[in-house]
Amino acid sequence: MVRHLLPLAALLMGSGFLFFAGGMNALLLPVRGGQEGFSTLSLGLLGTGWAFGFVTGCLVVSKLVARVGHIRSYSVMAALASLAVLTSLLLLTPYAWVPLRALSGFCFAGAAMIVESWLNEQVDSDSRGKVFGVYQMVNLTSTTAGQLLLTLGDTRGYLFFVVAAMGYSLALIPTAVSSSRAPKPLVATKLNLKELWVNSPVAVVSVVLLGASNSAFGTLAAVYAAQVGLPISLVALFVAMPVLASAVIQVPVGAISDRVDRRYVMIGMALLAILADILFITYVDPSPELLIGFALMFGMAIFTLFPLAVAHANDHASPDSFVRTSGGLLLLFGLGSIVGPLAAGAAMGQFGPSGLFMVTLVTHAGVLLYTIYRISRRAGVAPDEKTHFAPTPTARNTTPQTSALRTGDDVYFIEDEIN
Repeated sequence: MVRHLLPLAALLMGSGFLFFAGGMNALLLPVRGGQEGFSTLSLGLLGTGWAFGFVTGCLVVSKLVARVGHIRSYSVMAALASLAVLTSLLLLTPYAWVPLRALSGFCFAGAAMIVESWLNEQVDSDSRGKVFGVYQMVNLTSTTAGQLLLTLGDTRGYLFFVVAAMGYSLALIPTAVSSSRAPKPLVATKLNLKELWVNSPVAVVSVVLLGASNSAFGTLAAVYAAQVGLPISLVALFVAMPVLASAVIQVPVGAISDRVDRRYVMIGMALLAILADILFITYVDPSPELLIGFALMFGMAIFTLFPLAVAHANDHASPDSFVRTSGGLLLLFGLGSIVGPLAAGAAMGQFGPSGLFMVTLVTHAGVLLYTIYRISRRAGVAPDEKTHFAPTPTARNTTPQTSALRTGDDVYFIEDEIN
């Protein structure tokens, strides 16, 4: 195992710094924005900006890589992301933060795709699964570390903006000095969304709704926690723990879904999410322990539903279209992510903190009802004809290239084309 990882150490280190800075910045901005008196609608727009930039990055960065190469493109992404963080410190207004957050999403997507394409070419089929698992672990650990670091200081100052900018700057050093050969330019391929709909309508509908739900929570969970009175130390736990809990539960849930109709498992997770939504909405002044417990339940459900939907779609796809299928669903997830934070921010402005979970309740009810409907319209796939479930800790930071890294496919970039 060590001999496989040593040549990739620089790439993994750079990815770790990237996700550390991204995790810190994602939590810092809504917390600091709330302290500055930004409206919940403005804070929701931060998530909309990130999602728009992230989707755009997935579609555009391959062209830059084709022109100037991986190392130069990665350096540009890291430098611009660092600049966006520092400019957010200088311009404490949502009018600047929203486009800067979009720039951050664009750069993060581009940098992640470059690292993943690099890793994809460096690993062989025998070590791919282990390397991908280490890559996911590094990213999850780094993101959580960046979020939890906020508990050690005052978010009203400049310190954490500077530390996040330093993280982005440090991310470019390992790749710049790496002796690993640069991979081939990212390759573009066409995607037919109509074909994806015919393949799996329940996956298409679910990932759009989950994009809205997950991005709303990812953007505004810290705002909710602060508004209900949690200190910053517990705000960080409220945001970070659900992702960690989902990373643990996805393994047994995925194993179950490999043996039964995945749609029944999706129904179970949707019901769990709805229960958490209702608890958040109806409990008046719950204790911090209860809030953390609700968040764990919520995270285990919503962050597991997306990989279940992807696995269900791949069950109906041909082996040579797995990456294309996953990439299409990620694109749809990103489109839902643009709408979710905006709707949740508006609802929180109208109904208070619980407005966040009113919006997510609607999306989870939609997943539940449409999945039930599709069960009545289409038979399930036999267990021996299924693909294996692939855990995905959080889809918000997952690019189409992640699927290529997991499978070893030569398709590095997925471009949207509606036929």
